[in-house]
Amino acid sequence: MPPHLRDKMVLHGVMVIVIGLLAGFFWTFVLWGMMDGSERQWRMAHLEGILNGLLVLALAAFSERFRLSPRWHARLAWLLILTAYGNVLASILGAWWGVRGLNPFSPLTNTVVFLLFAVALVTVLVALVVALIGIRRAALQR
Repeated sequence: MPPHLRDKMVLHGVMVIVIGLLAGFFWTFVLWGMMDGSERQWRMAHLEGILNGLLVLALAAFSERFRLSPRWHARLAWLLILTAYGNVLASILGAWWGVRGLNPFSPLTNTVVFLLFAVALVTVLVALVVALIGIRRAALQR
């Protein structure tokens, strides 16, 4: 993977982790009773940021090993970045609005959260298939 793409992945992975850590403050406020909201949803928002950011960082660390064309390296990077932001944003908005996003129906806030999660689900699946193809090609060349 070209260094500039890897650097973008690291930058956005760290940014998503920071967003997850900031969501942890809201989780703490709910735990302390300083704010209304679901403790479970805010904990999820906190962990979504950390785990999705770590996924982007982990795949960036191994991206040199993937045998992909430059175009597919770029697609992989942006699919992972989109996944990370989609999941953390959906989790934070769901916790803030008090919706779970389990179906695409009203209210509008629920639909927004559902769509963000749906996009993140599709992008992560495509990204992981691309990563598997890239690492399998590398393994077969050895």
